[in-house]
Amino acid sequence: MKYILAHDLGTSGNKANLFDETGRLVATHLESYPVVYPHAQWAEQNPDDWWRAVCVSTRALLLEIPDARDNLAAVSFSGQMMGVVAVDSNQRALRSAIIWADQRATAEAEWLAEKIGADEMYQRTGHRVSPAYTLEKILWLKNHQPDVYAQTEKFLCAKEYAVLKLTNAALTDFSDASGSNVFDLETRAWRVDWLEKIGVDAKRFARVVPSTTIAGQVTRAASEETGLRAGTPVVIGGGDGSCAAAGAGVIDAGECYCNIGTSAWLSFSSRAPLFDAQQRTLTFHHVHPARYTPMGVMQSAGGAREWVANQIGQVSDEQIADVPIGSRGIIFLPYLIGERSPWWNPRARGTFVGLSTSHGRAEMARATLEGVALNLKLILVALASQGARFPAIRLIGGGAKSFVWTQMLADVFNTPIHLLELNAEASAWGAAVVGGIGVGLYRDWNIANANARVTRVVAPQRERAEQYQALAARFEKVYRALEPLME
Repeated sequence: MKYILAHDLGTSGNKANLFDETGRLVATHLESYPVVYPHAQWAEQNPDDWWRAVCVSTRALLLEIPDARDNLAAVSFSGQMMGVVAVDSNQRALRSAIIWADQRATAEAEWLAEKIGADEMYQRTGHRVSPAYTLEKILWLKNHQPDVYAQTEKFLCAKEYAVLKLTNAALTDFSDASGSNVFDLETRAWRVDWLEKIGVDAKRFARVVPSTTIAGQVTRAASEETGLRAGTPVVIGGGDGSCAAAGAGVIDAGECYCNIGTSAWLSFSSRAPLFDAQQRTLTFHHVHPARYTPMGVMQSAGGAREWVANQIGQVSDEQIADVPIGSRGIIFLPYLIGERSPWWNPRARGTFVGLSTSHGRAEMARATLEGVALNLKLILVALASQGARFPAIRLIGGGAKSFVWTQMLADVFNTPIHLLELNAEASAWGAAVVGGIGVGLYRDWNIANANARVTRVVAPQRERAEQYQALAARFEKVYRALEPLME
């Protein structure tokens, strides 16, 4: 039996997953690490925490499945996107990683919009100018920590740092590169002309390759740290959003899914980028070499639910289900760390509106779930206005474990929700698919559906869908009324 070791380097931890040659999940191990918020709008992690998690989780799986070490076809990666790790010539991280949730580079984003042109950047990269992206964060480093910038050999994302530590190779793939704000989706190459114009050295960017590329082999040094056999092939893999698409079985054009994890997004597979006249949505490259993943992404979903629970205490699904639609008049805006789709406002803030002495923890907990669902509804409307169709939506991520949230999403979207056999491990399964295809263990992309079988369909309820349609209008009015105050 041959195996694929797929690491999913997320925001809260690394989940190492061992899949066999049939696509069956054999074993999994989660190793957590923290996020640090030094200032408002800042979010950082220690890259060496990622590497430690990779090493510890790898050893745990090899101990659990003793024959895996000598029968490992490949190691592959899924990783959080849009961050930046500054690495020197000795492969040492020069500072903490600035991760996807970080919104500090607002001035740099405004400068880029003037220098390159906001519309030009959106039409070429599929993304609007925003402090969420890698290029803006690199400019922040150049402006505020020039000593770090000067010492940087390569700017990498999370999974690329782990691949570097494993193989000594500094590469990126189409999907992670497409979250940089400087990658041309049509030519699949860095916009070197833009980098020259803004004074950023293109040599500091890693070489871009397809997601299925074998980056290298496990070195002797990495073998000692991880327990992997030296010489084991390492496939570069993809960004977590694009891996999640493959893991959800969303390969063919038109297939769609929703992910609710720390953040959340609604996406589908297409043969070409999708550009919105209002720039509410964005397009990443798929891990499939000939596909794209147009989507809308929100900053805080499961993260908002966790934050509220930390403040008021845990509330069960059963208690939330006892609260009627609309949370007895409470509206929650889940913009705790700014927002991307559809508003693209880094200054947006989380808000409870309509609180009274008659409300309790259950109403606040339900309002939190509804706030996330209603913002995702705005994303669905934006994608649909560009011609996207959603006859059914596959749901993955931690949010799919909540029976209240799944029914709520079906009602808010007024669309059937499909729950999958492999749920929380969808990004890792996508990475395994990429790795298996990269080394020839899996013949083609049809293997993606091996673990993406639909196990349950949650149908929308007509009366509830009508109630949520009215609530969605209120939700949008509340944001627009408060938007000036958020400045």
